[in-house]
Amino acid sequence: MAGITDAEFLNNVISQGFNVATLGGYSLDEPTIQASEKIVERGRKEFVFPLDDIFTHIENEVNSVKEVHNDVKVSANVRSTTPQPIIEVGNIENLDIVEINCHCRQEEIVAIGCGQEMLNRDDLADFISQVVENVKSEVSVKIRANVEGVDTLEVAGVIEDAGADYLHIDAMKKGVFEADWELLTEICNNVDIKVIGNNSVNSQVNLEKMVNTGVDGFSIARSIISGKLDFNIADF
Repeated sequence: MAGITDAEFLNNVISQGFNVATLGGYSLDEPTIQASEKIVERGRKEFVFPLDDIFTHIENEVNSVKEVHNDVKVSANVRSTTPQPIIEVGNIENLDIVEINCHCRQEEIVAIGCGQEMLNRDDLADFISQVVENVKSEVSVKIRANVEGVDTLEVAGVIEDAGADYLHIDAMKKGVFEADWELLTEICNNVDIKVIGNNSVNSQVNLEKMVNTGVDGFSIARSIISGKLDFNIADF
């Protein structure tokens, strides 16, 4: 959740049972930073830092979480038009996971070929492989499901073949107000990469539906904004 999930926010909610905490999303190069600035201008939350400051800022945020919760993996969700800035983040000393954002649907990000538009790149596999081969951290790729013109299952295979450690799926389905449980099940049955399911984990019932798809883990975003979940995740 860009503009929301910083170290202070995460330190306030990790104790509810989370074993991975994701900072970001952060924009890392001039095109994505400029896009983030435009998003802020129209009133939406974003993290916007100058190019000279962003990498130090992320490092400080990672350390701020680790100082309080040293047993939790810290991930940073990042956007860039090229792999190199992501590689730089993936080599931050205490960062456990760098997550490539192929998920954002804000028009300013999509217009520069980032976010969910990454799923249409002919060189997506090479982009991911370059990151995987040059970072010390694990690599996650977060995607949006059911993007028009994109075969989500095929993309899942591309991400697996490129060597990523995690496939993080926002299982959004247009016109439906629950996650695409069927698609998640299909993906889990057809890939060996660790799948993290996202979307609709806002109740005990939906959490059970998510787990029953076969995912290796699940992520929670907006349901935690209040600082307190209305359901228990400790048993999952």
